[in-house]
Amino acid sequence: MIRALSTAATGLEAQQARMADISNDLANVNTDGYKRSRTEFHDLMYETIKEAGGTLGAATQSPVGIQTGMGVKVGSSHKLFEQGPARMTYHPYDLMIEGKGFLPVQMPNGEVAYTRTGAFHLDNQGKLTLTNGARLIPEITIPQAANNIVVSSSGEVKAVLPGAGEAILGQLQLLNFQNEQGLMAQGEGIYKASTGSGAPIQGNPGENGFGFIQQGALEGSNVNVANSMVEMIQTQRAYEMGTKVMGVADQMLSATANIK
Repeated sequence: MIRALSTAATGLEAQQARMADISNDLANVNTDGYKRSRTEFHDLMYETIKEAGGTLGAATQSPVGIQTGMGVKVGSSHKLFEQGPARMTYHPYDLMIEGKGFLPVQMPNGEVAYTRTGAFHLDNQGKLTLTNGARLIPEITIPQAANNIVVSSSGEVKAVLPGAGEAILGQLQLLNFQNEQGLMAQGEGIYKASTGSGAPIQGNPGENGFGFIQQGALEGSNVNVANSMVEMIQTQRAYEMGTKVMGVADQMLSATANIK
């Protein structure tokens, strides 16, 4: 009975972890650039009481064995980088990536990070900057007198300057990773590379599998509310079943302890 209690407890812990991911997804259903999470479970080790193929008699072997499982654990929790829906803002500094890729930014502490949240603003030097102070790499400065800011689908930034006509202000770069699920989420739509993600691969928008740039739009959260609600109900039911198993195991243990 003690084994049943400990095994059921691992199930409760696993479902709590899954519910935490679901609640975070639903909390960020309206967060631009947010990517939903996926929780994967692994079964724990097994106690082998009898091996399959073991000898039963002089020349007889058992075709099956006896193994007792010890429960479940969270194998991984990672982001799913599916394309989110477009949300039109018509703001010239809002940039959405249609397809694969991340925009590189330099954090205030000097570290390089990556994002798909393209809600940029101009700082006091005219540089494209996120609200958390991260500056776009390579830096693009918008002159104060610039008009008609245009960002092409290939990432070329142009503007009309008084007395100089149309001028090219810079070129956006995108980066991708061999294993984007290995990126470490830092909050505020920021990701950092890890050993699991591999080194960043740089390219121009629209080339070599990289996505295109859409100006005046932001990528919405890829959380599907209906699917998340279904997963929440499934998780709740699984947790309830785990508590019932613990209750029954406790009753059986009490009945065994009270044998006279």
